[in-house]
Amino acid sequence: MKGSNLFLIVGLGNPGIKYAFTRHNVGFWVVDELSSRGKARFREARCRSYIAQASLADKKIILAKPLTFMNRSGRAVAALLEYFSLEQDRLLVIYDDLDLPLGRIRLRRGGGSGGHKGMASVITFLQSENIARLRLGIGRPQGFGESLSYDKDYVLSTFSPAEEKIVLEAVLRAADAVEIFLGRGLEEAMNKYNVREQP
Repeated sequence: MKGSNLFLIVGLGNPGIKYAFTRHNVGFWVVDELSSRGKARFREARCRSYIAQASLADKKIILAKPLTFMNRSGRAVAALLEYFSLEQDRLLVIYDDLDLPLGRIRLRRGGGSGGHKGMASVITFLQSENIARLRLGIGRPQGFGESLSYDKDYVLSTFSPAEEKIVLEAVLRAADAVEIFLGRGLEEAMNKYNVREQP
């Protein structure tokens, strides 16, 4: 499946059941929700990723979950863009963010990695910061201030039941935002979902 109507949506995370329910894997959760909406399954491994092909908002999409582990996500993303002959403006990357309050989502056209190892890898391999991304807030561990950029034990921990409820609702909003991005463009998705009133 190739062509001008095709988009690549990549969720960042770590492969394997050990990491499936951790904070660092919420990018995978969003693409799983999108695959469910598109009635697609991750049946195929290609370009160092599990991929699913679907249609949403009248667009053909490739959903991808890299198998490279978080710190090397860029290798998989670059390979997918090359394989499907896509320009970077057809890419959306979805990942967790410590800098956003728990459950808040934020879309952005470009910028740095914000200390996120997976996004840093994508930027390095694509040699560009001009990459559309959707971040989902996982909050900060108690006792840490704004200076914390990364804490391995925290991002690889699981959510409490109360936190998980908030995050699962955010996953649904994030998937809604992706559908707006596909159907009406990034600007409209940003205007609709980059709001302070989110949890």
